[in-house]
Amino acid sequence: MVLRVDRRFRGPSDSGNGGYVCGLVAARVGAAVGGFAAEVTLRTPPPLDTAMSVVTDDPGMVRLSNGDVMVAEGARSPLTVDAVPPVDRSSARTASASYPGLLRHPFPECFVCGPDRAPDDGLRVFPGRLGDGRTACTWTVSADLAGRPEFVWAVLDCPGGWSADIEGRPMVLGRMTGRLTALPDVGEECVVMGLLLRSEGRKTWTATTAYGADGRELGRAHSTWLTVNGRRSGRNRGT
Repeated sequence: MVLRVDRRFRGPSDSGNGGYVCGLVAARVGAAVGGFAAEVTLRTPPPLDTAMSVVTDDPGMVRLSNGDVMVAEGARSPLTVDAVPPVDRSSARTASASYPGLLRHPFPECFVCGPDRAPDDGLRVFPGRLGDGRTACTWTVSADLAGRPEFVWAVLDCPGGWSADIEGRPMVLGRMTGRLTALPDVGEECVVMGLLLRSEGRKTWTATTAYGADGRELGRAHSTWLTVNGRRSGRNRGT
């Protein structure tokens, strides 16, 4: 079995968006909507447009490899993180207007939160900080992405990273443990929340939760982020 990450679904310009790739691996672990949680560890940036091997060692465990290079590992896992309390959609829209990535972004082509992506190409999820450790934003589900769990995993990615100073201290996703409980409908305006849990050295831990327009929980995740050494911190926008 092989898996490819299309260039459309990049995070950094040369590798796949972490949350999206975690969602693909979680599906191959057997994690389904309303089922168990999956933990996916990204060992190296997932390459784009490359045939990667998917190997199942044991039931509920998956390895994703590019030749001799281990890209990711996935397994069933408990998820104990609390849901991030939501704000209403109006407040989430207001928070998005002050999204720091509109001015400075380490990965402006990111499929999820990149401001350089057109509305019909990226999710354009813009998490604004609320001042209490949380971020908030909205996500309106397009017809081509509805019904696909990997895009809920994707939207549970970046709002966590932006709860920290990712624009000044670029980070990439290292590990994500998530569980989905529902999928949004076409055209549904969802609210996505992020929360900074703590940082220590190169690592930052965050939580995220996505909610449907009616307030139902779509899914939640706990993520570990790794500071990227030697990478430029993106570019200032509008200067």
